[in-house]
Amino acid sequence: MTQKDITFVADFLTEHFNEAPELYNRKGKYFNVERVGQYLKDEDDDLVSPPNTEGNQWFNFLKNSSHLKESPLLFPYYPEKSLHFVKRQMEGVIDQCLQKPADVIGKSVHQAVCMSLYKTSQSEDSPPQLFKLPFLWNDKTSNIHYVLFTILENSISKIHILRRHTDTSRSVSNGILAVEFGNFLNNSINESSDSRCYSCLDAHFYDDETVTVVLTESVEQEGKERVLAQLPLS
Repeated sequence: MTQKDITFVADFLTEHFNEAPELYNRKGKYFNVERVGQYLKDEDDDLVSPPNTEGNQWFNFLKNSSHLKESPLLFPYYPEKSLHFVKRQMEGVIDQCLQKPADVIGKSVHQAVCMSLYKTSQSEDSPPQLFKLPFLWNDKTSNIHYVLFTILENSISKIHILRRHTDTSRSVSNGILAVEFGNFLNNSINESSDSRCYSCLDAHFYDDETVTVVLTESVEQEGKERVLAQLPLS
């Protein structure tokens, strides 16, 4: 250790571990604890060395504002308590705020429709993940929910579109349909090729009337062709 290190430790001990006769009647050690560590103790006891808030601009601002002083939007300050205590207090308030909405939303949610998309073998320990690219879109003009997805297995060239009315008592035509890409791009991209087949890499709604898809050639080779297509929902 250098002399500077020794001086630093000595100054630290001198500042924080002087005897404090006013604390003799308290349980435990009657020394001033290190002023950072005391905030991290998971205890409900008051801090041994509470901070000095005199001259703090925020506290002065609150004291001089009659509106903010009584505002329920401001979290109360506990200058005598550790951060663990404040954390538990805040968690309790947050849990209380979220409990009512959770109860109300939970009781209002119910199953509107059930569709069987695919089946897997019950003998498999971990069935394959066949549902991919779920993308949600809400058309506020016509009050319709859309879900875009693909099913990996024998239909990689298809994208499925599920739509439901926001009013669950109403139905829409073609509630679920599939768009198959296959080799429909052959004429526009390569006149001489009739073996190209395309599958969907990704799909999102561009707006209420248009779907954007990223297509790739299904062949197993380097340099696969990628296509960005805009499809009208109609």
